[in-house]
Amino acid sequence: MSADTPRRIVLLRHAKADWPQVADHDRPLAERGRKEAPAAGLKLAETGIAFDLALCSTAVRTRETWKLAVHEMPHRPRTSYEERLYDASLGELIALLNETSDEVENLLVIGHNPGMHALADALSGSAEGDAAVRMSRTGFPTAAFAVVSFTGSWKTVEHGVGTLLDFWTPEDH
Repeated sequence: MSADTPRRIVLLRHAKADWPQVADHDRPLAERGRKEAPAAGLKLAETGIAFDLALCSTAVRTRETWKLAVHEMPHRPRTSYEERLYDASLGELIALLNETSDEVENLLVIGHNPGMHALADALSGSAEGDAAVRMSRTGFPTAAFAVVSFTGSWKTVEHGVGTLLDFWTPEDH
């Protein structure tokens, strides 16, 4: 892969979680989340993006979201469960992206808010169509995802480097 390789990052927020009396990291999906996650997986499949790698937070709700979503996709990418995605700051998220191998063209990140929204905002120097308007209007609800493209090495990922190509929420379903 050369430095001018077009790449895509898809940022998926976990589906709706329940609030039982457990540690935040251990919260499972709610009934609504168990419906949202496969819908997000179907929509991810419809994008036609073949993911080379999925980085998934180790939290129960993100792992459950990914397990339900990936069943709807035609190709299961290599998956890495990443503790640093849980409760990560914007700077920590960008640092994680910077560590990605340049063999990876298309990356899926399954994480949490406010990080997923902040990262989509930060990376998107421009946007296609009404994606940015829809993202700012709805926030970044559970099971929503943003598709951001950029050209270059993962080591060059920083604020404003990408274009927001699409934004989807379960309400669009």
